[in-house]
Amino acid sequence: MKQHHTDVHTLAAAYALNALDPAERVAFADHLPHCQACREEVAEFEATAARLADAAAQTPPPAMKQHVMAAVDGVRQLPPRVTGSAPTAGFASALRRRAVPLALAASVVAAASFAGVAAWQNQQSGQYQQRAIRAEQRLDDVSAVLAAPDARTVHGRASNGAATTVVASERQNRAAFTAAGLPAPAPGTTYQLWLDHDGTMRPAGFIHQDGTVLIDGDTAGAGAVGLTLEPAGGSRRPTTAPLLLMALPT
Repeated sequence: MKQHHTDVHTLAAAYALNALDPAERVAFADHLPHCQACREEVAEFEATAARLADAAAQTPPPAMKQHVMAAVDGVRQLPPRVTGSAPTAGFASALRRRAVPLALAASVVAAASFAGVAAWQNQQSGQYQQRAIRAEQRLDDVSAVLAAPDARTVHGRASNGAATTVVASERQNRAAFTAAGLPAPAPGTTYQLWLDHDGTMRPAGFIHQDGTVLIDGDTAGAGAVGLTLEPAGGSRRPTTAPLLLMALPT
């Protein structure tokens, strides 16, 4: 998609959905740290996209096909239509007697199969609902910080080139961290956030890609926010040189 430079504010949704071409993405990433309205829009669009993704259907487990195919193999097919003379009364009676237990067996198999499908769908629905609730709560928490009357903002740039922003609310004792142009971490690693409390770095959550996250932990008394590249799953203490150490806004 192509936009004039004066329309850069309209790119927030496409940026959140990773739908910009490389030149537009770089231009918007440079613009983002200087525009609070765009940061808020990007955070809201990303959270909404996450909720929609959580609600999307998932591929059934491999065992589901196995169970269905096994049930199909056990169901008798309808006999072929035979033109000509009708069967004798004795043969028809015997056929009816044989068809009754076969139909009952097929019904039992079908009922068991559908019961299994229903149970699996019910379990998946509950999981989707819980994930949607968590995503909505994260969006509400981030939005509350960004919209706080006492919100203060500071911008920085990590050593890997990512543009970063921290918005903090002293009244809420919370802060949100935004990254734009964050390179994908190497396999087996992740970006971890830290809060600097008088020289002691305390884990403060993760950011896996461009976007906005709520900083975990108590920001009261913290002097700075740090960013490092850590092994997947995170570390209790930084194990690499900081990519960023930025003073919290006051």
